[in-house]
Amino acid sequence: MQAAVQKSTHNAVSKTVNFPREANREDIVKVYMLAYEEGLKGITIYRDRSRESQVLVTGREKEVEDIGLTPRKRAKTTTGVTERVTTGCGYIYVTVNSDERGICEVFSTLGKAGGCASAQLEATCRLISLALRSGVDVAKIVRQLRGIRCPSIAWEEGKAVLSCADAIASVLEKHTTIYDDRPKLEDYGLAKNLAGQCPDCGGLLAYEEGCFKCPACGYTKC
Repeated sequence: MQAAVQKSTHNAVSKTVNFPREANREDIVKVYMLAYEEGLKGITIYRDRSRESQVLVTGREKEVEDIGLTPRKRAKTTTGVTERVTTGCGYIYVTVNSDERGICEVFSTLGKAGGCASAQLEATCRLISLALRSGVDVAKIVRQLRGIRCPSIAWEEGKAVLSCADAIASVLEKHTTIYDDRPKLEDYGLAKNLAGQCPDCGGLLAYEEGCFKCPACGYTKC
């Protein structure tokens, strides 16, 4: 039909050939070869469901394969606890809530901090909560957050708190069963006098004579 119509058409002519989802490469080759033999000016093909959304459908699928994780709906009522952790940026208050299926969300507040720090914490907790409600194992989330270090390191109960993310991981760790091979404090090679990262050279600060100093470049916070 296109070959017949285009004899009286001076503009470009193209027709879309709609293929079923079961079409293979050989079917497509046949169409293009026929178009070439008929001298068509243009042709387009489309295979059903080759895109996530399409204008026309032949019928509703009984079951569509899920290609990703779908977070469960948040329960109207959850229960949880809030724990205060000392970080290099001040106290962080971490709230872990659970529903009937387990831990489902995390909230955190960093003292009186605002601006970028609060925004970054909110983003982190939103992603953690989304992962939890999508069925991601809590242990895997803890492993990803553990060991993240910021320039300011704090100590609490004889253990180093490397960052706010590390603090959130420490609270989550208390509310779930972690594998025996989970990262230990000694895995990070920390010395007991670590006090953060030098803002000038990036070296590790040491607490000496009542002040944080950098042995590498001589920087001091005092």
